[in-house]
Amino acid sequence: QVQLVESGGGLVQAGGSLRLSCVASGRTITNFPMGWFRQAPGREREFVAAISRSGGMTDHAGSVKGRFTISRDNARNTEYLQMNSLKPEDTAVYYCAAVEPPPYGVVISVNEYDYWGQGTQVTVSS
Repeated sequence: QVQLVESGGGLVQAGGSLRLSCVASGRTITNFPMGWFRQAPGREREFVAAISRSGGMTDHAGSVKGRFTISRDNARNTEYLQMNSLKPEDTAVYYCAAVEPPPYGVVISVNEYDYWGQGTQVTVSS
């Protein structure tokens, strides 16, 4: 089993930045593709960004491309999401997630993820 705990959410003005962290425990995540998703009230959970096992491959949703950057530090068992130029429409609960091996690339489908954090709230004011 893998436990994921997010942190770093909060309230920020439009144009501001936040950095989300996700620390894994229970197993090393070196071989786990990982990702970030978000869910706004009344909406389905949506893909934000994904990263491969080594961090060599990434993918970002079109709505965040150029503003958000996913990264990971396998030595620290931690995944990050750097969010810049935040907009009110980025307001949501953000979740980190991990996929059991063996996928080697990035995984963007919410249904393929095996482990989820409890989520961290990000609120962007206009």
